Amino acid sequence: MHVGTCILTIRLPENHSLKGKRQVVLSMTARLRNQFRVSAAEVDSQGLWQIATIGVACVSNQADHSRETMDNVINFVLQNYPEVELVESQVEVIPVP
Repeated sequence: MHVGTCILTIRLPENHSLKGKRQVVLSMTARLRNQFRVSAAEVDSQGLWQIATIGVACVSNQADHSRETMDNVINFVLQNYPEVELVESQVEVIPVP
């Protein structure tokens, strides 16, 4: 079994409130869950209105599949959220005995 994790740090340069940030983050995490069958949630920076940290995780029986899923998540965010600037992405695939 392999656990794929991805931490996305995004910047919302046109956003001016926590309410606006919440709308984008909730939309993004819901679409990621539906599209890729992953777990997704805002995991840090909740008090900042222009920065969000999104955690994404998946479980697979193959390391390559976990890595491919995380790469697809990153590409999905880049293609479907042009108003969002991807500041950083960290992907890790962890083998579990």
